[in-house]
Amino acid sequence: MKKLLSCAAAAVALSGLAAAPAQAARDYVWAAGSSTVFPFATRTAENFAKKSGKKAPKVESLGTGGGIKLFCSGTGEGFPDIANASRPMKKAEFDACAAKGVKDIIAIKIGFDGIVVATDKDGADYNFKTENLYMGLSKTVLKGGQFIPNPNKNWDDVAGGLPGNRIQVYGPPPTSGTRDAFVELAIEAGARKYPTLDAIRSDNEKKFKGLVDPLRNDGWIDAGENDNAIVGTLTKTPGSLGVFGWSYLEENMDKIKGATVNGVKPSAQTISDGSYPLSRTLFIYVKKANIGVTPGLEEFLKEFTSDAATGRGGYLQGRGLIPLPPGQHDAQKGVVNSKTVMGRPAA
Repeated sequence: MKKLLSCAAAAVALSGLAAAPAQAARDYVWAAGSSTVFPFATRTAENFAKKSGKKAPKVESLGTGGGIKLFCSGTGEGFPDIANASRPMKKAEFDACAAKGVKDIIAIKIGFDGIVVATDKDGADYNFKTENLYMGLSKTVLKGGQFIPNPNKNWDDVAGGLPGNRIQVYGPPPTSGTRDAFVELAIEAGARKYPTLDAIRSDNEKKFKGLVDPLRNDGWIDAGENDNAIVGTLTKTPGSLGVFGWSYLEENMDKIKGATVNGVKPSAQTISDGSYPLSRTLFIYVKKANIGVTPGLEEFLKEFTSDAATGRGGYLQGRGLIPLPPGQHDAQKGVVNSKTVMGRPAA
C-alpha cells in the first residue's frame, strides 16, 4: 500500500512539472547577434523600457553567426529570444535550430544597411571596382590563368589609379554577418567579373567559394565585433582602410570618409535604392514559442516595427538605419501581429 501511495505521489509531482511553463520566469527580453544591428536594438530597448516601464531588453553584440548559434542552441530561459542578423539565416543554421527544438522562427526585416570601405578623412580617395577588392583581399587570386597566393602588396599593384598605400584593411571576424555579406557582395561579385571564375561558379559553387572566399591574412586584419574600434584605428593608422556598416560612417563623417564602389558613393539614397553595390537587408529572428512567455517580448517586437522606430523619419533612421519602403514596413508589422513563421531557407 505504501508503495502504491509513493507511486501516486510521484505521478502527481511529475504531472505538476509537466504543467509548469516551458520557460522559467526570466523577466526581460534577451537579444544577441549582429554588431550592425546592435545600436538599433539597443536604442529600441531603451525606448521600450521608457514607454512600458518594463526592464530594458538585454542586447549582446556577438556577430550574426555567434548570435544565431546561441539562439539555436536550445529553448527556455538560458537562450536568447531574438537573434539579430545582418544577413539572412542560412539553411544549415535553420536545421541546427530545429535539431535543438527551436522550430517556429519568425523572421522580421527591420531595414537596410550598406557595407562601407572607409579611410581617414584626410587620407587618399579610393574609387574601387568590386574586382579590385577581390584582387586586393582574396587569399588566392587568378593571375595569368593560374590561381596563386595573392602577390599584391599595395593598392596600385591591383589597378592603376588606386592609391599606392599598403593593403591594410581592418574588418570584422568570420562570425560577423558584415564579413559574410562583404565576401558575397564585394569579393565574390568581383571574382565573377573574370569569366574563368564565373564559369567555375556556374559549374561548382562550392569550389568557387573555396578559391575566392578566404581572405588574406597579410592584408586583412580581423578587428573583432566592435565597429567603433575600427573607426578609431583608421584615424590612428594613416593609409589603412576599414570595413563596417553604413551607420558607423554616418556617425563619424567628421573623422572618416567612404570609398566609391563601381562608381557609386555610399549614402542613404544609394543604399535604399540598391544602386550602391554593397547594400543589404537587416533582420531579427524570434522564437515564436517565447511570445507570451518572456515578459514584454511581443510588445518589444511591436516597438521595433513601429513607425516611430523603423518607419520613415523614425528614431532609428536618426541612428543610421535606412528604412524599408512603406509597403514593406507595413508588411513586417503584419508578420509580428500574425506571428507568421519562416520557411526553411533555400541555401
